[in-house]
Amino acid sequence: MSAPEENVWLAAVQANPDHAQNYAQRWRKFVEEGNDIFGEARTIDAMAERGSRILDAGCGTGRIGGWLAEHGHQVVGVDLDEHLISVAREDYPTAQWQAGNLATFTLNDESGAAQKFDLIVCAGNVLTFLAKAERLPALKRLCGHLAPEGRLVVGFGAGRGYEFADFESDASEAGLGMQQRYSTWNMHLPADDFLVAVLGHAK
Repeated sequence: MSAPEENVWLAAVQANPDHAQNYAQRWRKFVEEGNDIFGEARTIDAMAERGSRILDAGCGTGRIGGWLAEHGHQVVGVDLDEHLISVAREDYPTAQWQAGNLATFTLNDESGAAQKFDLIVCAGNVLTFLAKAERLPALKRLCGHLAPEGRLVVGFGAGRGYEFADFESDASEAGLGMQQRYSTWNMHLPADDFLVAVLGHAK
């Protein structure tokens, strides 16, 4: 599968205006059925000091960032879809939620400088939804919001138009260095079907 020329999420919403509502309802149904949807959040929590500044990049309905906020972290979430952001604000009011494209977003502090985060999590195949031209700019943005010793944790599956080698090349060009690679959010050894990458500022 080749890299998409347009943003996959925006294309899906254009094709079906109810796409975001259906997506949000699907996650709520998972919870109602008793399914565990917080595995990625627990992994990030284990990597963080209590009260860490965490950015949920491509936060969707807030399932990861919201859980982390409820467990004592300072969380900001960014997502392209206004409806999903509204759901996150309703379900997880203790975090901050902002609509924005990962390729162009900016989060500034009171002095006007870019906010810095101890951990940035980008789960749920988010990067594979970005258009090819959005991917490197998004990684540069995320790198720009990473604290000096901060870590970016990215997870996505194979066969979704973003080869793992291409991602690693883009990450390097964005100023990020690979620290660890896993095949699951439970930190199993690397494999070909899924990548969980832990990155930091390139040395």
